[in-house]
Amino acid sequence: MDSGGVAPQLSEEATHHLQQGIVMLLSQWSALQMAVHNEWGGRQSSQLADQLALDIFSWFTHSKEPLYIDDLENILDEAMLSLNTMTEDGSIEEVAEKLMTMHEECLEGNYQSIEKLREASSRPVVHHIRQVILVISTSLNDFLLRP
Repeated sequence: MDSGGVAPQLSEEATHHLQQGIVMLLSQWSALQMAVHNEWGGRQSSQLADQLALDIFSWFTHSKEPLYIDDLENILDEAMLSLNTMTEDGSIEEVAEKLMTMHEECLEGNYQSIEKLREASSRPVVHHIRQVILVISTSLNDFLLRP
């Protein structure tokens, strides 16, 4: 999904809603929240997550180039790597898709997806966290298993 051209401008109201939507969506992203909670990126993990929200907002609002989902996925992936977290569960693509949809809706003055996020954040949430399994390369595994 992409805008196919130079990014259209958001209204002041849409900009406000988009900023809130980005923060709410990232606050509900289990992989990101687990990395922040466990400080996998060090003591500054929370600040790195806040910076991610700012970077995404800036990308949507200040980009002079067309907006492509692949670029957004790269932003998300680099942020997760800065938190020492590899996500291979498809959540980066899912979050990027939701963000692109949210942005497109805001351009149309439609805040439905943001309202759904707001409703979801007001309900008690049960988080299902998948365990991330790291595959150790054969050579490293051999090294670790030597007597």
